[in-house]
Amino acid sequence: MTQLGAAGNPLRVAIIGSGPAGFYTVSNFLKHDDMVVEMDMYERLPTPFGLVRAGVAPDHQKYKTVTKGYDKSANISTFRFFGNVEYGRHVKLEDLQRYYHQVIFATGAQSDRSLGIPGETLEGSHSATDFVAWYNGHPDYADYQFNLDCEAAAIVGLGNVAIDVARILCKTPDELGATDMADYAVEALRHSRVKTVYILGRRGPAQAAFTPPEIREMGELEDADVHVLKEEAELDALSREAMEASGDRNTPKNVEAIQAYAERESKGKNKQLTIRFLVSPVELIGDDQGRVSAVKIVRNEIIRDDKGRIGARPTQETETLPVGLVFRSVGYRGIPLPEVPFDDSAGVIPNVSGRVTDQAGSVLEGMYVAGWIKRGPSGVIGTNKVDAKDTVQCMVEDAKAGRTFSPEQPGVDEALAMVKSRQPDLVTYSDWKKIDEVELERGRESNRPRVKITNVPDFLGVLER
Repeated sequence: MTQLGAAGNPLRVAIIGSGPAGFYTVSNFLKHDDMVVEMDMYERLPTPFGLVRAGVAPDHQKYKTVTKGYDKSANISTFRFFGNVEYGRHVKLEDLQRYYHQVIFATGAQSDRSLGIPGETLEGSHSATDFVAWYNGHPDYADYQFNLDCEAAAIVGLGNVAIDVARILCKTPDELGATDMADYAVEALRHSRVKTVYILGRRGPAQAAFTPPEIREMGELEDADVHVLKEEAELDALSREAMEASGDRNTPKNVEAIQAYAERESKGKNKQLTIRFLVSPVELIGDDQGRVSAVKIVRNEIIRDDKGRIGARPTQETETLPVGLVFRSVGYRGIPLPEVPFDDSAGVIPNVSGRVTDQAGSVLEGMYVAGWIKRGPSGVIGTNKVDAKDTVQCMVEDAKAGRTFSPEQPGVDEALAMVKSRQPDLVTYSDWKKIDEVELERGRESNRPRVKITNVPDFLGVLER
């Protein structure tokens, strides 16, 4: 038989997920010009690009330009996009094994970590990921409701997502109206009564996970003052020592920006953003109707644990902040997929260098993983490029060694027929380009980057014209 990967016997790969990790899988395979690879990408939504579309802040359009590269990959003859097709519902693992030599899961980290404190289930307590998906027009979240009638909100966490949420809450209607934020979110935020926003960080300025551009941008808000308590901006001896020893370039820039805010005088703007450090929520307090009315926080101190890591330890000092809305932003985690091993404690699919393993640690032939579902929620969009490169290298090595599935029907026509029989409302990449052009045209008419369609029936309605 012809060598797998030759023109007469192409390597057939199924990619589950169309975010950065999925598309970087495609572009990395294309670098292996000694192999012919046919790739079918499965996506639960009618739209591609994952968190680039549904997670990147709508006022950060420059980060979305990476989709130009993804679009280039999608236009090669050996790639197909199967949108509006859900793994586990329309296609199962046994189907993929019948039509493909390999399958790679690139489904990201779609859930969030909880705070584990009393009152977390009160009305008005939300995951930041839900809010981000809502204002970005993700179809699953278009009907969510958030209490924007309250005067104060708190975001728990010190990462870029927490900063994004705070920035969106603090921006003016005109600032938001110039983005590709979902129309319903622009309208809801236009009537928001939130005037005070807190960001609550468990550790100090030197341990903040946001990036320097993100924290500096907060000082450019049109109608919001930024406050940092001077005593919380100062570095303790342990943090200063760790920062100097690490050699990390971002940490000193973060600290510099934070300390500059601590020296800044209020300009009397309409909204007030306060970034707190060394505090942790210990309880969400509710009113008599079961809604969040306050968050109780404890003061922390920096310590070094027995492994030499910098951590935070609570003191006996507490305070209560009156808020009607709380967003937790303390980390993403993956969710289990049908018939695929899952490490619940780490929130990832167990793997060795991208090769999926069972609970005993043995490699499962033909199954791979890339992106956040492989390594956890770390890094930026571009981090997934190297991550996917490493996994693809393993896939190529295994294909050349014959360590793959043995598909019964490894033909492009057979796989397509199977998908269409399971999901008649299949959305192809050419279909997506029609949807894309409609959104862009509506954006041009409104002087915006795009006007997003936010529900599946409307996506499909575009394709019926």
